[in-house]
Formats: sequence, C-alpha cells, structure tokens
Amino acid sequence: MFVHTDVPEIRNPFSMIGKEMLLVSAGNRDSWNTMTASWGTMGVLWNKNVISVVIRPQRYTYEFFEREDYFTVTVLRPGMEQAYRICGTKSGRDCDKAALAGITPYFKENAITFEEARLVFVCKKIYVQDLDPEGFLDPHIDSHYPTKDYHRLYCGEVVDVLEQK
Repeated sequence: MFVHTDVPEIRNPFSMIGKEMLLVSAGNRDSWNTMTASWGTMGVLWNKNVISVVIRPQRYTYEFFEREDYFTVTVLRPGMEQAYRICGTKSGRDCDKAALAGITPYFKENAITFEEARLVFVCKKIYVQDLDPEGFLDPHIDSHYPTKDYHRLYCGEVVDVLEQK
C-alpha cells in the first residue's frame, strides 16, 4: 500500500542515485517500460523541485519518455538487486522485464511504478535537451560515448512523492 508523503526521509541522494540505483519508467496501462539508472540529478531549478535523468536514444524506454508527459523514478526495497540487474540488462522490446525481475506494475494516474518500491518520485516533464559534446569541458566525459550516442536529458518537476509503508 502506498501513502502520500510530503517530505520523505531521503538519506543521501548521491548514494541513492549513483550507488543504490533506480528504476526510471514511463508509459500507461497499455504500454510502458522501465530501465535501471545510476545517473541523474535532483535539486531545485526554476523554483521547482526537480529530478533529471538521461536516456540514450537506442533504449526502448526512450520511446516512452518521448511520448509521455510524466515519468517516475523508483527506489526499490532492499534486497531487490536482481531486479535492477534484469531491468538494466534486458530490453522490454524482447521480454516482460517486470515478470523476469519479480516486480509488479503499479499505476498511479499518469505514471507507472512498482509495488516493490520503497520510494517513488512522480515527475512531470518540464525540459528536454540532447547532450551536446561541445559543452563537455572535461574531455574525459566524451569517453562515455565511444559510439557518439549521446543521452537526452529529461528534467521533471516532482509532482508527487510516494513512500511505501
């Protein structure tokens, strides 16, 4: 059961995003996809609480982020490492990732998340931008793109936060 929470206890966002990993998801009851992410940002921009995620154009999830106005960023309960591995290595084009990962889709109005979540950020897209290598001031950054398949950045206003009780 999910309950609304105004201000969740967020431990360390750098650990949550970079080490614990997340699922980023978009879609509706008819079609959706999720993928594991370990890159992203959260903060305040334009006087709004925001989360930004990056997705490469060849990812199946990209299609859903392009199509939908909302996306979710989900932190699963502890012990769900296998679900992150599956969602990060399998394509939703080829299989039912949720079934393989042992996670249960949960639909909330305009967004998809999972019953196994401990924390969910529901975001409304407010900005989209392709990463431009001309802006990389550190030349090492481009080494993350050996095939020059630069990410698209999606910035979403956090419109709801759900915490599993």
